[in-house]
Amino acid sequence: MRVIAGKARSLRLKTIEGMDTRPTTDRIKETLFNMIQPSLADSRFLDLFAGSGQLGIEALSRGAHRCDFVDSAPGAVRVVTENLKKCRMTERAAVHQRTWDAFLAASKTRYSLIFLDPPYRSGLCLAAMEALCGGHLANHAIVVCETAPEETLPEQVGPLALSKTTKYGNTRVLLYRTVGLGEGK
Repeated sequence: MRVIAGKARSLRLKTIEGMDTRPTTDRIKETLFNMIQPSLADSRFLDLFAGSGQLGIEALSRGAHRCDFVDSAPGAVRVVTENLKKCRMTERAAVHQRTWDAFLAASKTRYSLIFLDPPYRSGLCLAAMEALCGGHLANHAIVVCETAPEETLPEQVGPLALSKTTKYGNTRVLLYRTVGLGEGK
């Protein structure tokens, strides 16, 4: 696993041992970042089920201003921290060892880009999107969900409307954009 583009391009990242985490493939990562690249510069990025942190690190490498990495597993938090040090990005990141829902309940931050890659078939993408609608979405926010192909998500969740769906083998990527959020929110 490596960083594809930006300041940390080609750096190899540590992965998490075991079968509980499945890294996003380079092909999916490249497609994902091609979809969100215009919104990436100076964005506040949230990697809510961080795993190794590869997506948040890719976002920082490509110009995101800051990223919060959230994972409840101590091993994941350790790997994210090591990967951030290797890429020299610790000053633009915060790593939180908490469950996703406890983090969102305590946070007051609004994010412009959010990546959700919970355990497959857990139903957590929908639950997390509903929680994010409670004050965590910046104007023109984008939420990206990585799911199993058979997992169904609604076309709209609060102000989030499905904008694009792409399928790669056993992975589906859904991109939601905010609609109807007024200026100043």
